[in-house]
Amino acid sequence: MKAVVTGAGSGIGRELARQFSALGMKTVLVGRRLEPLQMLAAELPESEIFQADLGEEDACLRLFEAHRDADIVVNNAGFGLFGEFTQTDLHRELNMIQVNVQAVHLLTKLYVQEFVLRGRGKLLNVASAAAFMPGGPLMATYYASKAYVLNLTRAVAEELHNQGLRHITVSALCPGPVKTDFDRVAGVHFSLHGLDSRKVAAYTVKKFLRGKRVIVPGLTMKLARFFSPFLGDRLQLRSAYAIQHRKKSR
Repeated sequence: MKAVVTGAGSGIGRELARQFSALGMKTVLVGRRLEPLQMLAAELPESEIFQADLGEEDACLRLFEAHRDADIVVNNAGFGLFGEFTQTDLHRELNMIQVNVQAVHLLTKLYVQEFVLRGRGKLLNVASAAAFMPGGPLMATYYASKAYVLNLTRAVAEELHNQGLRHITVSALCPGPVKTDFDRVAGVHFSLHGLDSRKVAAYTVKKFLRGKRVIVPGLTMKLARFFSPFLGDRLQLRSAYAIQHRKKSR
């Protein structure tokens, strides 16, 4: 079996690639930076590097054409940005939308169509616990992008289920804070203690291979997801702003 993992150079993507390799799968390691991909490839047998910036549509198309035979696809590449919406850099935000939304949509579309032709395949889109929130003050574009990923994933999964395509699964991973490079890139410091990326990956792969549609690692995020509807949108938004604003002051 072959597993394609985007954003494989660090964090959850790297650990997911290790998990799939440990199960005896060939891995295709996708990312922008060559050095971390080379370091990971050196430790994983039967691994291949595909260096690309998935913010470019052509890169997504090239990835699909080169590895359309993949059995498993993980759309993990993405990043965040912290700050007031009126002050954050527009070009950085547009690039985030290209990576977090456009690339995920494009690769989901192409690979699910391919899976339908074959009658089998598994796809995992990495969203975030942020996707369950009504919005994300001070991280507005990031939260919106992850809500898109979660809603797209759930809708496609339901369509496939209703078509009786039981050997094709589309899942969303929605973690809370994880110990990765995310906060450094986004320019934010989370108040919650981050989960270990290796444990998140191990839990995710177990649930993903069983066909779980929405995967939420960690008890804290499970409880937050359960109780959030009782708080109402306005209270959640006010609370989110207060929490995020404290990060800004650090």
